[in-house]
Amino acid sequence: MNFEIERKNRINTIEEIIKKYLPEEVGYQKTIMEAMNYSILAGGKRLRPMLMEETYKLFGGQDRDIIEPFMAAIEMIHTYSLVHDDLPAMDNDEYRRGRKTTHVVYGEAMAILAGDGLLNLAFETGTKAFSGISEYDDFMELTLYKRVGEALEVLGKKAGIYGMIGGQVIDIEGNDNPAPKEVLDIMYGLKTGALIEASMMIGAILAGAKRDEVKTIEKIAGDIGLAFQIRDDILDVTSSQAELGKPVHSDEKNEKTTYVTIMNLDNASNEVAVISERALKAYATLNRRNEYLQELIEQLISRKN
Repeated sequence: MNFEIERKNRINTIEEIIKKYLPEEVGYQKTIMEAMNYSILAGGKRLRPMLMEETYKLFGGQDRDIIEPFMAAIEMIHTYSLVHDDLPAMDNDEYRRGRKTTHVVYGEAMAILAGDGLLNLAFETGTKAFSGISEYDDFMELTLYKRVGEALEVLGKKAGIYGMIGGQVIDIEGNDNPAPKEVLDIMYGLKTGALIEASMMIGAILAGAKRDEVKTIEKIAGDIGLAFQIRDDILDVTSSQAELGKPVHSDEKNEKTTYVTIMNLDNASNEVAVISERALKAYATLNRRNEYLQELIEQLISRKN
């Protein structure tokens, strides 16, 4: 398997899935559709829908009509969070994914509305998974309705005050006071880890994984999210804007506490290695095989951009 070729093929497929669910740019309110589409079609790793799909495959999921709406929905939520995160009231960044941020192009008010629009559209899109169930017999239909309902519940919780938004609150309130490591871990677990947890948990749930398997997936995804964010802290210091597609040294500019500010680069890298090893060991306990998913996990936590 050539991982890079496989990754690019999957990204291309995900791009087409996302486009299917985006709004047409028409009507007196078409500017909001333009801003939403500008934001989500700016490229990116498409990590969350990719993790969702590969976890779905790991547990034997095959129905595209059920998984694809959630793949689009998770990327909509991720993109809305980036649009709001870049706002002057938050990180005040001018570049994202290699081009001007939404508020720079469309103005602050329209960027806020674009983020709101993407969040609402995400849940509208997720419910479309119900439409793909009708071809099954009555018993299987009932089971699948239950799975889609559980997936929507996970999506809402992990994106909300007990997940990503909660992490953002801790981040904002911590700007004036250096956060200790235990608070930093909680913040990263919510702000970054929660949507990765949602992605993999939804893939497992929709494929029919057992409850203990979903819990294991949640732990694995949490560790992936934590390692991913610590790596982001490192890259903010060691990488360049050309490589990352967004400004570097932004944490320093905003006087944020990161793993790099509470320990040196070597120790932060060691933390990534320890957390990564823990995630891969937990993955091995599932006794299931998806070669691409395992390679993806390993690549994410050793990434250079």
